[in-house]
Amino acid sequence: MGPTPKILRVNPTQPTSEISAPEASLSVTRRPIRDLPDELISQIAAGEVVERPASVVRELVDNALDAGATQITVRLLAGGVRLIAVEDDGLGIPPEELPVALRRHATSKITNLHDLETVATMGFRGEALAAISSVSEMALLSRPPTQASAFLLDARSGELRPAARSQGTTVEVKELFFSTPARRKFLKTDATELAHCIESVRRHALARPDVGFAIWHEGKLVEQWRATFVPGEGNPQDALARRLSDVLGEDFVTQSVAVQHRVGPVTVTGRAGLPDAARSRPDHQYCYVNGRFVRDKVLTHAARAAYEDVLNGHKQPIYALYVEIDPARVDVNVHPTKIEVRFRDSREVHQAVRHAVENALAAPRAALAAAQAAHAAGAPAATAPHPQGLEQKQPAAPMWQAQAAMKFEDRGHRVQDLQALWSPREITPSVPDAALGGLWAPSAQPAGVASAEAAPSAVAPAPNAANSAVDDAARAEAMVWPEQRSDNASTWPLGRAVAQLHGVYILAENAQGMVVVDMHAAHERIVYERLKSQVDSGARIASQPLLIPATFAATPQEVATAEESTDVLALLGMEVVPFSPKTLAVRAVPTTLAQGNPVELARSVLAELAAHDATTVVQRARNEILATMACHGAVRANRKLTLDEMNALLRQMETTDRSDQCNHGRPTWRQLTMKELDGLFLRGR
Repeated sequence: MGPTPKILRVNPTQPTSEISAPEASLSVTRRPIRDLPDELISQIAAGEVVERPASVVRELVDNALDAGATQITVRLLAGGVRLIAVEDDGLGIPPEELPVALRRHATSKITNLHDLETVATMGFRGEALAAISSVSEMALLSRPPTQASAFLLDARSGELRPAARSQGTTVEVKELFFSTPARRKFLKTDATELAHCIESVRRHALARPDVGFAIWHEGKLVEQWRATFVPGEGNPQDALARRLSDVLGEDFVTQSVAVQHRVGPVTVTGRAGLPDAARSRPDHQYCYVNGRFVRDKVLTHAARAAYEDVLNGHKQPIYALYVEIDPARVDVNVHPTKIEVRFRDSREVHQAVRHAVENALAAPRAALAAAQAAHAAGAPAATAPHPQGLEQKQPAAPMWQAQAAMKFEDRGHRVQDLQALWSPREITPSVPDAALGGLWAPSAQPAGVASAEAAPSAVAPAPNAANSAVDDAARAEAMVWPEQRSDNASTWPLGRAVAQLHGVYILAENAQGMVVVDMHAAHERIVYERLKSQVDSGARIASQPLLIPATFAATPQEVATAEESTDVLALLGMEVVPFSPKTLAVRAVPTTLAQGNPVELARSVLAELAAHDATTVVQRARNEILATMACHGAVRANRKLTLDEMNALLRQMETTDRSDQCNHGRPTWRQLTMKELDGLFLRGR
């Protein structure tokens, strides 16, 4: 028999502070289960819906937009603590429905489950007004278009009386959290609460360029955004760009590119910021799903993945992305504030957003910058000629030699594979862009300003008949170069090369002024994009089976993810199968990553698949290898180039995706306009 357990007796007259911890835990008495009062229920709901004044502003503006308003005015006192008044010119509420609007779960947005599953309005839960009225003094003033006068309802007393107002609705919320003083203590300063209220309205304004917004604080107008779009008139994309410029500043539009992508049931539009416009904080990242601002990890991860190749360090990109999808394929009823959503097919949305942003950022921006500068100067925009027509429209500056495809499937990634970067390809006179074999050979010449003479034969690969023919054609066309310089200076976005500075930078002249190019960074991107295109030529990533499968202890989530994502893993060149109920085995990995740690790779891929239903781990690791190879294969600093070689590099930059940044996200070229140069020398002052 064990020792007799000690029985603790609690004296009801003994103070709680004198009871020991074990004794206090045993002093809990059972309470009966009862229904909560309606007011307490609403106050509990208010804790979820109403966090601060900005939450009230968001809910009331949602209702105004659902009512078809074209002008919304928000009036605040003390940052929204003393007063929040939202006025609109929408359809209004009949007087007999005003008391119903303040009841919990009363709404005009949905009537059955089908409406809930396909909801297209901003609000639908029917609990916002009831929750807000339980923690404040609220009044509703509304007039429908068919009514002679407006009616005012006091939420506290329930009194309904006629009042004066034009068509629309006004909701006044006074003394927020007056009935719950503890909640009010957690509010910040008036300036901080005002900033949150403005940000809440800003998010709505970015999604609705057809609606005008005005914000007043303490009787002063602090923000106003006029409607930039009238349905049936004008271009919606232009109206959205004007609204983005009004709300986020002109720099946001000038430092971003338009996004327009449609795949299957998903349409992605908006604007994606250039890598140079990245910020230290993610405060200019806006994602919308069917017009609703959301914070969704799938969308955020997809946008971040699209910037991996062009963003330097830990900078945060800027973007405003609008996802349009069938409402039945997205669930917005997963969060009380409706700021989170759940997609039926997360991978489908992830891929659509990622490819949309990637495609928008891929186009070289040199031609766009030249066209914008010409438009600003009032001159006709010069268009860059198609590479196929260089021999007719421009002096045929030799283009880069295309390297032979590297057989990753057969050999994997080894150090000796780097030799393929310098392997000359057999070329024929029919290939106009293969005349620059000399750049692939090392050079010991000192750095300096390049001349127009051809490179010495000692640094060029062994010539053959085809090389000689192309070289003769290049030299013959180069002789025409001086006569055509003035004609082509305005047609090349990056201009014509004039000199090389310290063997590092190329100086070029274009219609806007001077262009400075980091030749190693630019060539590195060109080689990198060529390597990626070679590896991506197949639909599936080449896979290499492991002689001895790598096993590791897995969590239940990792096991479930591996079983559900067999097809996705196969596309990534991986085979991860259950070895036991708590163990996974890695049987195959991508050929290009065969020398890495298969367990770490599998864990990373499964983690991203579980979180986002999509993964970029394999592609990210593969691209890191290709970036390293491209860095070693690119032309080095202190390498003397001829003018023809420099011009070939410029022409290749104009036709290579993402050539504005190197593999590490640093810029490859910079433009100095004549105005900026004149300012350096105080000309015209």
